[in-house]
Amino acid sequence: MKKLIYLVAISAITLTFQGCSNGSKDAKETADSLNKTKDTTSNVAATGGIAVEKSDAQFATKAAVGGMAEVALGKLALEKSSNAKIKEFANMMVNDHGKANADLMAIAKTKNITLPAVVDDEHQKKMDDLKLKKGADFDKAYVDAMVDGHEKTLTLMQDEAKNGTDSVLKTFAAHTAPIVQTHLTAIKKIHDSMK
Repeated sequence: MKKLIYLVAISAITLTFQGCSNGSKDAKETADSLNKTKDTTSNVAATGGIAVEKSDAQFATKAAVGGMAEVALGKLALEKSSNAKIKEFANMMVNDHGKANADLMAIAKTKNITLPAVVDDEHQKKMDDLKLKKGADFDKAYVDAMVDGHEKTLTLMQDEAKNGTDSVLKTFAAHTAPIVQTHLTAIKKIHDSMK
């Protein structure tokens, strides 16, 4: 009988640990999962509900991760680069994306959208790789990352502004897209000057 009780206890503990683990989900995937559970039709009493469609919540988590990464990478460039144009651009990243991040957090709060607290695995890897680079190697890798990131972010903002269902998030995206376009134009100019 003691063996049976012992076996049941071990099984229960094992299941508890498996249930608490979120596996290999990164910050963005975790936020998306939390937003998915905020079903406004059947789960509103338990979760407070979410005031937007799933696609709008996913836009918000992607935008939040991208914005946090831009600020973090900008701060890294301010520390590591000796190129005045890159430092000026990095400062613009910290300021503009910092403001956009604050605006998005305020919107998310009113819409009960859970945003990630840290960047996702993809952006973390990019930051870790950049931290290992120095001098001209860092500058080139940072500029390449900024071109790629801003092209993706511009598409994200334009898609939400055009196809989003939540008017507040659509307005945020429509307002943010021209700023991202300005960043993309500026970083492409820096990129071309480095050839």
